[in-house]
Amino acid sequence: MKLLPEYLKARSKVIFLFLALEVIFIVTDVLFGMRSIIVIYPVLLSLAVLLIAGVADMLLFCRRHSMLEREELPEAKSLIEEDYRKIIEKLKEEAEMSRLNSSSEYNNMVEYYTVWAHQIKTPIAAMRLNLQAEDSENSRKLMGDLNRIESYVEMVLTFLRLDSNSTDYLIKEYDLDEIIRPAVRKFSREFILKRLSLEYEGVNFKTITDSKWLSFIVEQVISNAVKYTSEGKISIYMNEPGILCIEDTGIGIASEDLPRIFENGYTGFNGREDKRASGIGLYLCKRVADSLGHKISAESSLGKGTKISIDVRRSDLRVE
Repeated sequence: MKLLPEYLKARSKVIFLFLALEVIFIVTDVLFGMRSIIVIYPVLLSLAVLLIAGVADMLLFCRRHSMLEREELPEAKSLIEEDYRKIIEKLKEEAEMSRLNSSSEYNNMVEYYTVWAHQIKTPIAAMRLNLQAEDSENSRKLMGDLNRIESYVEMVLTFLRLDSNSTDYLIKEYDLDEIIRPAVRKFSREFILKRLSLEYEGVNFKTITDSKWLSFIVEQVISNAVKYTSEGKISIYMNEPGILCIEDTGIGIASEDLPRIFENGYTGFNGREDKRASGIGLYLCKRVADSLGHKISAESSLGKGTKISIDVRRSDLRVE
């Protein structure tokens, strides 16, 4: 019934013209003194023909509308419709060419930055080996800066791969502690440098996930915790089975910023204070978590610290 008003609107001129001719016919017959039966009979007959033709035309109207909803072009019934059809087909060809060109350019960009990231990892690894040879306050500072550089490289790769047509997910069962421990060791020198204590005794939980991508989330959250905590501690624990919590005693997040911290590019008050903040780290964590079927959320109070919760429970996948 929704199509009936649209059909009547589309055919309003034809219907109005027909009714106008009917009125002229009736008025003319009345003026010439025709008997009422002679006037009524052809009027009713023509109205019946109009009704039959209208029903057939509306069925055709509905069928063509259904084809267009499926993005199928119906057969052209007139020269104007054929012109429209040619324009639409030309636009479709141009859109497809544009899509192919964009896809090719995007793939080239991903390939370039992937090669760049792997190339830059070589000097990073060399510098890491050199810094590990000495244990001083200066080397710890440099190691922290090096960790941030490596983190930014990983963010670039993650940002590019998220919208790629292909992924390298390897979904299977993992021990969560085997993902957390390497991430903690990566920032061990920064813990020592800032004199932060770590509360972590192992969570003893297995989850179905991809270890590399979940490691990215854990490392980003720990990196933020270390970055924005000048004193106190960072705690890693399981709040309840399947809910991993990483909590710090840092500067916290303003209440007005909290709902938007997972948005792309949003830095909030802390980010505006720290000019180096990009506002992309937690956004990528959210995107990766969504791709893995996990959930990530935050609780925080300004000046009292932040708790990031990662729900790694999955009940809809089986171990391969």
